[in-house]
Amino acid sequence: MPSPIRTLRPRVQRRAALLSLAACATLLAGTVQAAAAVGQPAPAFTLTDTSGKTRTLAEFKGKTVVLEWTNPGCPFVRKHYDSANMPGLQKEFTGKDVVWLAVNSTEKAASDYLAPRALAGWIQGKSGAPTATLMDEEGTVGKAYGARTTPHMYIVNPQGTLVYAGGIDSIASARASDIQAATNYVRQGLNETLAGKPISQAQTQPYGCTIKYKS
Repeated sequence: MPSPIRTLRPRVQRRAALLSLAACATLLAGTVQAAAAVGQPAPAFTLTDTSGKTRTLAEFKGKTVVLEWTNPGCPFVRKHYDSANMPGLQKEFTGKDVVWLAVNSTEKAASDYLAPRALAGWIQGKSGAPTATLMDEEGTVGKAYGARTTPHMYIVNPQGTLVYAGGIDSIASARASDIQAATNYVRQGLNETLAGKPISQAQTQPYGCTIKYKS
């Protein structure tokens, strides 16, 4: 006759394993929920720009801020820069007192990582005009915002609330010819924000290359 202790032990072990899995699931859910959410305060950050200057989100309090995740090695990023779409947006809205921050969260070990001076040179060569280009090689800020692709776009209103997160436009392709036919969600959201209106499409699907975060 089997020992009652031996019979119960596998059940206890299985129960412990299930509880452990449940705890892991809860932890993962908490990690996802910790990412920035539309309608909530935008996560504060401090990063160094390509010129070596320390920049913070707090220094732009009272202004509308765009966050643009970028990586010149990505064909989707090149689509919007080579066509002058992204530089045009940057110039259009920095001219309306909007702060535009390009953020590069590509880890240093990635084959398409660009050092600060090289990244600044690439953006300048494309006639880009962000307020600043920020280096996030550790991926801390990208992960805080839940940035997944390049480009991945965010809008923070003057009160510091995240009011838009998603794609630059409605056609998920690397073809520049699709830009004209697409709805530009960033232009639409910024115009609504500047007019004091709620953003009609506050969350959309981002598209582009997966961000190469430091593991």
